[in-house]
Amino acid sequence: MRGNIQQRSKGSWRLRYDGPPDQRGKRKQITETVKGTKKAAEQVLRERLATLETGGYVPKDKETVAQFMQRWLDTYAATNTRLRTQEGYKGNIRRYIIPAIGHVSLQGLTARHVQRMYSDLLNRGLSATTVLHVHRLLRKSISDAVKWGLLTRNVADAATPPRREQKEPAMWDAETVDLFMDAAKNSRFYQLYRLAILTGMRRSELAGLKWENVDLVAGRLSIVNTLQRIPGHGLVESTPKTARSRRSVALKAIAIKSLHSIRGRQIEEREAAGTAWRNTGYVFTQADGTLIDPESITRDFRGIVDRSGLPYLTLHGLRHAHATLALAAGVNPKIVSERLGHSTIAVTMDTYSHVLPGMQEEAAQAVEDLLEEAQYRRLEKNLAGANGHEMVTNSLESGNTRGDEELPPDTNAQTR
Repeated sequence: MRGNIQQRSKGSWRLRYDGPPDQRGKRKQITETVKGTKKAAEQVLRERLATLETGGYVPKDKETVAQFMQRWLDTYAATNTRLRTQEGYKGNIRRYIIPAIGHVSLQGLTARHVQRMYSDLLNRGLSATTVLHVHRLLRKSISDAVKWGLLTRNVADAATPPRREQKEPAMWDAETVDLFMDAAKNSRFYQLYRLAILTGMRRSELAGLKWENVDLVAGRLSIVNTLQRIPGHGLVESTPKTARSRRSVALKAIAIKSLHSIRGRQIEEREAAGTAWRNTGYVFTQADGTLIDPESITRDFRGIVDRSGLPYLTLHGLRHAHATLALAAGVNPKIVSERLGHSTIAVTMDTYSHVLPGMQEEAAQAVEDLLEEAQYRRLEKNLAGANGHEMVTNSLESGNTRGDEELPPDTNAQTR
């Protein structure tokens, strides 16, 4: 397999090599231009020749990254991801990927292009988490390009995305939660907020909760439905994204009482609405039974927080409050993870690691206390045995063969 390199200009190199044989067994010479150092051009030539040897060579294509990403959205994403995920992909591609590397040919894309994009996005003030999302999207789409035979390798694998930011989520303690609930007592969503705190449910899960999935007798509800507003699509009913998100959540007295209160108000509103009532089956509805917009819940929550002067918190923070209060109360992290619907317990531990140091101190103290109690009982037993032996010996020396009757009741109980 032959190939050579010629310099075209400073930083520009022309590669020539024999392509794969055609149907008649003849090879057509391929010309390719590479920007950068001669060493980089030599590396590209070696890769091209290697793929020709192994049969993995992909013919040069003029399709740009922008064109490929649109094709990827129309094919893979449209049939393999949820609507909300698709919209997220479209936004990241439109805002970040196309402006940076959309003009580059797909087969000309290098790890240097990708790395520069990450650096530029960070310099623009984007968070490391956002850039990491862009990396995962690009890596997945290019991985599919490799599967489809458009590329021989995934250049995103050679780029290094920023580390994910480990931010301690904002949340309220029990006293602040109580102040908020007092401030929210006149809100239509008062009971929704209470249920969010008591169960750790997401906004979409609360908005999508139906009566058919609530068992007030058994004290349990099943999360099998969600309701979200997706730009361009309106209110969209769906199911939780993962198997762990589809879960059963136990309810206790206060949560059950809240749900009874919601049902009572809904019956009153149904009677008042008459024929205008819409029987949607949802737990949280508007006064005529129609679906509530999850965005209206967020706006109401934000208004209550602002007016009451409470520390800043998003609606999602009520979910964090549930998890933190449960962990602080000594609930097993695995149980907390199950209630929240996290994919793994590792997600729970990473998210709420700031709560764990105090719990570790409590665990360390509990172990020490148990060991000290065990040591105390052993010493007490040994002492009781020694005292009992001495008293029996004294009784025998005095002629009393029923020395046990001389033992005090409490000492006798210890020797049983």
